[in-house]
Amino acid sequence: MRQELEPSSELRDPIETHKVAYAVFGKAVYEIGGSIFDRDRASQAEEKALLALCAYPAVRGGDRLAKAEYLLEIEARGELDLPEHMQTLLRSTMWKA
Repeated sequence: MRQELEPSSELRDPIETHKVAYAVFGKAVYEIGGSIFDRDRASQAEEKALLALCAYPAVRGGDRLAKAEYLLEIEARGELDLPEHMQTLLRSTMWKA
């Protein structure tokens, strides 16, 4: 039963990818002397990682729980606010035949 509540490695990877992209973006924003190009590139990478996480089809209980908890943290920061986020998230819940 405990194993069913643990996220799969397939979900842990996009979560970790987003965490790294978010940290790089934060560093680019606050880096003195950083270029707008670096900030834009970091922002795009973070957005791509977030959309990939939203798109992940969490089927197992542990994956659903981990995905929801992580996305709720992001939403609490006000960063899950684009229509693309919601559309991608909702599409990830649809069964594909």
